[in-house]
Amino acid sequence: MNSTSAKPCISIVVIGRNEGSRLRNCLLSAQQVDHSTFDLEIIYVDSASTDNSLAIAEELGVRSIALHPEHPTAALGRNAGWRASRGDFVFFLDGDSYVQPGFLAKALPWFYSEPMLAAAFGQRRERHPERSLYNRVLDLDWYTVPGLTEFCGGDAIFRRSALEAGNGYDDSLIAGEEPDLCRRLHDFGYHVRCIDADMSTHDMAMYNFRQYWRRALRSGHAFAEIASRYRHTSRPMWSKGCRQNLIVAAVQSLAILATLIASLLLRSVLPLLLLLSVAALLTLNTMWRRRYMTKDLLTLALYSIHGHAQQIPIAIGQLGFLLRRNQRKQLIEYK
Repeated sequence: MNSTSAKPCISIVVIGRNEGSRLRNCLLSAQQVDHSTFDLEIIYVDSASTDNSLAIAEELGVRSIALHPEHPTAALGRNAGWRASRGDFVFFLDGDSYVQPGFLAKALPWFYSEPMLAAAFGQRRERHPERSLYNRVLDLDWYTVPGLTEFCGGDAIFRRSALEAGNGYDDSLIAGEEPDLCRRLHDFGYHVRCIDADMSTHDMAMYNFRQYWRRALRSGHAFAEIASRYRHTSRPMWSKGCRQNLIVAAVQSLAILATLIASLLLRSVLPLLLLLSVAALLTLNTMWRRRYMTKDLLTLALYSIHGHAQQIPIAIGQLGFLLRRNQRKQLIEYK
């Protein structure tokens, strides 16, 4: 516990790169956190922004750290933030997210009741699902069933001693740094928990298919790199899922190609109708399996379609990593 206070200290580490007005809202939400049961520290880490992000933080009186790496990553920002902080616990918050005022107060008791709890997180939701079809569908992507889980996402509160045991995030990863850290912490006997509480809202600002495609490419890159890292260990991670993705994407691609060729040769729409029928059945099956996520049937249907539609770009992201694994990795940004 922090030696200068009877209360524990939580450091909120916000990372950002050209977030603009979203950063202002993020920092304001951090300043409005209920910290009656703990001391609060807020640190903003900027990764070579070319907008007025640092000026926004200064205007709000938030301590800032400016990084100018040749190849910025979220991991670099988070590591710089927690290592400069004084908190017994560190809550990482992306600059396009806004923390719920009471979340940290709800999360803190879990660390006292579970001494080997490395990280805790709650539900993250999209701030503006009504602004685009992509925001509406991907709002469900953040949902996690409360309980013990393998890893967390970018927004999460960590025990400082766990961060020190794992030596923080891997700076070299352009994506997937959170699952990688959690995987290493499991080896030290720590665990990760999703608690039944609203944690944050996220401003995805996704308005076109190019953004959607690039996000899936980044996911594929992360899956492949993390799976490759742990493939030959006693506890492989994501290897099975990566193989399944490549198989599904190959089957989808061949089915689409075969349908187009058959339609042209037969001069008929029947092959296309058959393919659409199979896709509809798969969507209905996914809707049934994911019915716990929402009661909105249209959103659930769109989310189920997304689950199948993203397989091809994820596979391309995997192949991109495998083909360029020995080259310098570049950020895959969708904003």
